[in-house]
Amino acid sequence: MAWDLLLWIISFFVSLALVASVFYQVICLTDLEADYLNPFETSTRINRLVIPEFILQGSLCLVFLFTWHWVFFLVALPVALYHAMLYKERRYLIDVTEVFRGISFEKKFRFTKLGFYIFLFIMVVFRLTLSAVYSFTEDDDLLHLF
Repeated sequence: MAWDLLLWIISFFVSLALVASVFYQVICLTDLEADYLNPFETSTRINRLVIPEFILQGSLCLVFLFTWHWVFFLVALPVALYHAMLYKERRYLIDVTEVFRGISFEKKFRFTKLGFYIFLFIMVVFRLTLSAVYSFTEDDDLLHLF
């Protein structure tokens, strides 16, 4: 039972980091749109976070697979596959010269990812709460109802 609680605590912090990363990217794009940042600073700040985000999200998806949490794995899988496709086609970085042309698409893309990560975060918080309550009550049969 302690391993399950540890899994959800780690998943909580990883999903929180993913939400914070994408929220920071949205703020950078908004600052560029409002002319507070120049395109070079914006693309540097966002591109620095892209690979760690891909690694965190992919590892979270693999953790769900290896721990047999199929619903969470199936929820996280489409984004992991999309990240893999972007990385394979080398379309994951923001180009400094093209950032103004694609700012509306980039913001919509980041808002969609933010919504997905918030949904995943809410699911993880729910399971973390269930796991904590059931580990403290030590009733193993109740955990398998959900």
